[in-house]
Amino acid sequence: MTTAIEMRNIVKRFPRVLANDHVSLTVEEGEIHSLLGENGAGKTTLMNILSGLAAPDEGEILLHGTPVHFRSCLDAIKHGIGMVHQHFMLVPVFTVTENIILGNEPKRGFWLNMKQARAKVAELSERYGLKVDPDALVRDIPVGMQQRVEILKALSRGVRIIILDEPTAVLTPQEVRELYVVMRALREAGHTIIFITHKLQEVEEITDRVTVLRDGRVMGTAETQDVDEAGLARMMVGRDVVLHVKKEKHSAGEVRLQVEHLFAKDARGLPALKDVSLEVRAGEIVGIAGVAGNGQNELVEVITGLRNKESGKILLGDLDISEMTPRERMYAGLGHIPQDRQRRGLVMNFSLIDNFLMGFEDSPPFAKGPMLDYAEAKRFSRESIQMFDVRTPGPHVLARTLSGGNQQKVIIAREFRRDPAILIAAQPTRGLDVAAIEFVHEGLIKLRAQDKAILLISMELTEILDLSDRILVMYEGKIVGSFKAGQATPEMLGLLMAGSNIDQAGGQENTPTYRNGEEGGVDHG
Repeated sequence: MTTAIEMRNIVKRFPRVLANDHVSLTVEEGEIHSLLGENGAGKTTLMNILSGLAAPDEGEILLHGTPVHFRSCLDAIKHGIGMVHQHFMLVPVFTVTENIILGNEPKRGFWLNMKQARAKVAELSERYGLKVDPDALVRDIPVGMQQRVEILKALSRGVRIIILDEPTAVLTPQEVRELYVVMRALREAGHTIIFITHKLQEVEEITDRVTVLRDGRVMGTAETQDVDEAGLARMMVGRDVVLHVKKEKHSAGEVRLQVEHLFAKDARGLPALKDVSLEVRAGEIVGIAGVAGNGQNELVEVITGLRNKESGKILLGDLDISEMTPRERMYAGLGHIPQDRQRRGLVMNFSLIDNFLMGFEDSPPFAKGPMLDYAEAKRFSRESIQMFDVRTPGPHVLARTLSGGNQQKVIIAREFRRDPAILIAAQPTRGLDVAAIEFVHEGLIKLRAQDKAILLISMELTEILDLSDRILVMYEGKIVGSFKAGQATPEMLGLLMAGSNIDQAGGQENTPTYRNGEEGGVDHG
């Protein structure tokens, strides 16, 4: 194969951080090459250098054997290198077409030629199998479609080397499979793809070769077919990692969280929750599975007080919290790991100290009368950073300077240390590497052993199946099935998530009643 990219001895320093320590990377033409590593291993920094977003302090880059130096992202694009970032860089109020042509608008005289622009988008969409609605506003389309827009935006500028930064972090399982189809099609068309990830299964499934980074250094490069997940995990972390949850039997206690006949609308004013009832007991993890957009997010927001309900009741034990504010619910014992870490979990322009302290600031030992004990707050923050392995120079840095995975660790540290009686965990391991996922899973199991009640919402079916004592499936705002641990398979859950009927006992249409011979195999919520 012909070498497309060669990065030699790249060094990148930030204040008190050596992000890339003499990193060398070779990527061949027409391959899908994975860049694998823990959160904060230096993957994104290295690719920011390759895409012109940052300049190396030392080292050189060769493109098809010729030394190059990129002064900007536009310069890299002109050389055929484009990057699709983890957090999309789209204008929400613009259409799909307007976003794709932005900065590269076709003109007719002095005027924008929208007919030509739409035709170009349609042609690219057809050529690469990236189906999009050219006239839809970006704010109105799902995340998977937004990612397609970003890829089309890069392709419209003629790039041949595409960098995908954690592209599956916010995708549903169905959208991930669709992305794989797109990646294979791009490879067949002669494009080179650099795939940044921390998910071992993705490396095994879609890539040709893999390079592992740890602490800013290359641990090795291998043909994907020659390595397994356990070996990759050791290279990433430097030790053996438990890839599957070990969970002891634990008896559930009294009902801690009860939701009764909940109705609510989504942001567009359409019904999102349609008579949802559920309960979570002390010492129990209840998992909710479902394709994104079927009411899970609205359910979490209503329970935590971030969205108004139309009707229904929410009880924490015997306490009715239905009309309480989010802060009052927190003081009543409700913890929340939100799905959107940047909008709901952190104040991005606040320091880590401020973010760790949210919800603690008016309580001992941090509050001394009207004053904040800043020394104690700093000690608490440093302790949290160490306990949860947050990769940061220190507690004074702004939250927005951390990688997505480390931002997630800050939220998890805060909520775990709050010691809530009931924890709502929405996508708790999204964006985390294998070691951090292991840590979070162990933490959830420990909370369960301490008789905490946990409601887990996750797009990762393996996570739902491994952790949950009971599994609920949501479809179109309703709970359409309930299984005890060990009675559900990914195929069964997938059918329910897609709205199919898995009735094997003559139940009513659209009312799944799968049973495996054990009493209580399915309980219709």
